[in-house]
Amino acid sequence: MNTMSDDTLPTTLDGWLARCERLHPKEIDMTLDRTLAVKQHLGLAFKVPAITVAGTNGKGSTCAMLESIALQAGYRVGLYIKPHFVHFEERCRVNGQSVAAEELIPHFEAVEKARIDLGLSLSYFEFTTLAIARLLSKASVDMVILEVGLGGRLDAVNAIDTDCAIITSIDIDHVEYLGPDRESIGREKAGIMRTGKPVVVSDPVPPQSIVDRATEIGADLWQFGRDFNYAGDKQQWSWAGRDKRFNGMAYPALRGANQLLNASGVLAAFEALREQLPITAQAVRNGLAMVELTGRFQIIPGQPVLVLDVAHNPHAVATLAQNMDQMGFHPRTHVVFGAMQDKDLEAILRRMAPLVDTWNFCDLPIPRAAKAEGLKQLHERLALKGPGPVSVNCHADPAAALRAAVGQADPADRIVVFGSFYTVGGVLKEGLPRLSATHVG
Repeated sequence: MNTMSDDTLPTTLDGWLARCERLHPKEIDMTLDRTLAVKQHLGLAFKVPAITVAGTNGKGSTCAMLESIALQAGYRVGLYIKPHFVHFEERCRVNGQSVAAEELIPHFEAVEKARIDLGLSLSYFEFTTLAIARLLSKASVDMVILEVGLGGRLDAVNAIDTDCAIITSIDIDHVEYLGPDRESIGREKAGIMRTGKPVVVSDPVPPQSIVDRATEIGADLWQFGRDFNYAGDKQQWSWAGRDKRFNGMAYPALRGANQLLNASGVLAAFEALREQLPITAQAVRNGLAMVELTGRFQIIPGQPVLVLDVAHNPHAVATLAQNMDQMGFHPRTHVVFGAMQDKDLEAILRRMAPLVDTWNFCDLPIPRAAKAEGLKQLHERLALKGPGPVSVNCHADPAAALRAAVGQADPADRIVVFGSFYTVGGVLKEGLPRLSATHVG
């Protein structure tokens, strides 16, 4: 147990993060007991409506749309979103802006004192979640949005009782922690529901385990296709909930195959919370038009065009491929890819291969990551074909892989950087020209 005296405590956010990494023997240790104990010791609670967002894909987009609409409605908003790309403080936003690193330090100190008082160890994720939650609980905000990390039932965020839960699409991921099929994974995500509180499920074909859990505990289930739905043509879309409708809306700025599902879930959550957080049609229109989110089919204009996407499981990669099909013609596609070893790498490579002329596999700065050489060997073993002759290269990091891709590409080509947050983040750390991205479908 680490019980260093106050005079040896870190004085910078980087120092605190390094300390958090050393505190606990396991990077992922699935239990709520420690977080609940420290939360109670801190007296941590929210006095404003709070929304929890869980799911396999679409969590980040859903959080960003919730935040954007609420800000346009005039609400002050606190947001916990993860992971970060370049700076840790990206994970904590107040009124649309990342907090300053130094603002987090008193909250790390408070969590440290509480865990020492209780004689507990905390994992990195538990410690940082509690520190950010404490900051948001004391911030001058009207609502709080909390993105769940892994699963739901045992995720540190689930230590906090919220007023509404959103469950986005469910797919196979993190099987060693959540189970091998959608029913098992759905059961874990369903852990964020609360008795008598609304739970919005935006997956159009949800696992039965989610519906069963809502019934079992008496949650107010809002199910896509039953309690809310959308329709659209090439110009506009409309949404209908239990009692509310929005018609003739422009498509969200986050474009892509699943963004209307995510937006529909967001609007259902606002209808479910209409007594506490009423919103206008204009706030919806403006919020969806102005929403931004790094690394979700994010297009950096220029020649060649650059696409950044954190798709790192087969479901998300299928969506990425669909979005790429809708981009228009590019003579060749050059890819930068790196991901964790525990992902379904074979399915990912098979889905993308027909679109890719040049693969640039890269190492990532984390032990769990697949090695570039291993990805190359997998590609060779699968004997994957591209649209024409395919070349495969290995690189020490994402930035080197991107430099290689730029060297390979003609102005009319496209470069797609996808996979882990570490892959996209590794490219962003180098700095990109014209990073005021547009999002297209």
